[in-house]
Amino acid sequence: MSNDIRNTNEPDANRDPLSGQPGAHPVGTGIGAAGAGAAGTAIGAAVGGPVGAVIGAVVGSVAGGLAGKGVAEAIDPTVEEAYWRDNYTSQSYVEPGMAYDDYHPAYRTGYEGYRTYSSTGKSYDELEPDLQRHYEADRGQSRLGWDKAKHATRDAWNRVERAVPGDIDRDGR
Repeated sequence: MSNDIRNTNEPDANRDPLSGQPGAHPVGTGIGAAGAGAAGTAIGAAVGGPVGAVIGAVVGSVAGGLAGKGVAEAIDPTVEEAYWRDNYTSQSYVEPGMAYDDYHPAYRTGYEGYRTYSSTGKSYDELEPDLQRHYEADRGQSRLGWDKAKHATRDAWNRVERAVPGDIDRDGR
């Protein structure tokens, strides 16, 4: 058992589990590497045959890993939580008498979902069933069913998507 005390008011440094360096985003890096590695393999094979496929896979994986890490670093969960805590009451879908704690799991599903799925190129609408499963598995004590939570999830998804350059999921938002 660790005796380390962590100040929960400080933002998470996303430390690499092996090196301890800040800024590690293994999920974002891995997703980006996998997607770009597959694309690099296809392009390399078309241009240079089997050797081109191997080179394309390596180059694509490195580039994709860096892109995935960039998306993951652009989304700071601490900033997102603070934003939604301060602004949730001004959203049209928020029902009177519902607390931030009811909406927090839905917002978290949106911004974490975007970070996880942005490299797939799929839109929110295509991923909504996956996001619903994540929400329902991790909603805690929230009193919101998916029919009401999905509006907050989409709001959080769209907010982080606008913060990242380009329209990664090509949905025009």
